[in-house]
Amino acid sequence: MSRYRGPRFKKIRRLGALPGLTNKKPSDIRDLQNKSRSVKKSQYRIRLEEKQKLRFHYGLTERQLINYIRIAGKAKGSTGEVLLQLLEMRLDNILFRLGMASTIPAARQLVNHRHILVNDRIVNIPSYRCKPRDIITPKDKQKYVGDLFQNYREELPNHLTIHPAPYKGLVNKIIDTKSVGLKINELLVVEYYSRQT
Repeated sequence: MSRYRGPRFKKIRRLGALPGLTNKKPSDIRDLQNKSRSVKKSQYRIRLEEKQKLRFHYGLTERQLINYIRIAGKAKGSTGEVLLQLLEMRLDNILFRLGMASTIPAARQLVNHRHILVNDRIVNIPSYRCKPRDIITPKDKQKYVGDLFQNYREELPNHLTIHPAPYKGLVNKIIDTKSVGLKINELLVVEYYSRQT
């Protein structure tokens, strides 16, 4: 299954707020709350919706998410926390969290079009895993700096810093799971995949 390119509000109405998918807000708050339908959700549906929320927020395919689950399962520590750390340290997500792009798909496009340097080297792979002390800069500072930093956020997560004068972002450390930008129960995602295998 390929990356989702369909209507984004449809997914937001179904799953709730997904800040990485779109920066537009629905005009009607009732769309997000889904209180009008009093349908009892099964345990399977609850886990499936948490998995879909994670998938659509980060813009992953099903196969990519399964690979991240496998990597997180082999690492030390809680599988759910390691999974969120892996997803948050992707280059496209780091650009989104720094404010260099308004959404994660926009950040993917910047990376694919070779507009981003990591440690003074062009990186064109959106799933590139950033490490502590990585420096992220735009390739052509004069041309893109106004566009890239228009989404600059005052409140940055504690694992990132941005320097507007030399136009660079810095990854300080591995993200703490408390500062993840998506409200999600990662244990339900791990349970969903443990039942599938």
